[in-house]
Amino acid sequence: MVDQAPQFEHAALESDMRHLAEEVARHKESAEFRGASGEELLKQAIRSVAPAPISDANAPSPAQSPLPAYAQDASPETKLEIEYLIDLALHSGIAKANAAAKGSNPFVLDAFHDALAGKLYPEFKRRGIVQ
Repeated sequence: MVDQAPQFEHAALESDMRHLAEEVARHKESAEFRGASGEELLKQAIRSVAPAPISDANAPSPAQSPLPAYAQDASPETKLEIEYLIDLALHSGIAKANAAAKGSNPFVLDAFHDALAGKLYPEFKRRGIVQ
């Protein structure tokens, strides 16, 4: 049995993760996503909850940066904005971070969603929600 104990101490994020787990389960059942990787299912679930333009960009880069590989060459201001949104999501919930991101450009929104999926994927995998 997979350990379901929460790793994150923020109630808003735990609530969001339960909602995302439901979305991942719906996507797993969908013919459109049959055979998709666990990380791709999580990205699609995040996009369902907090829509943004879809990108075929690379997965998040290694642990030295929370940003996706395609955002590594962005301006310092853009990187800071994405990192702020990730931090806001992890501490105050995805809905609050998405509301803050609404005024951002599509690149920031997409990078935020991809980075968040990269951050949450290991926990979703640990909980057995995705493979």
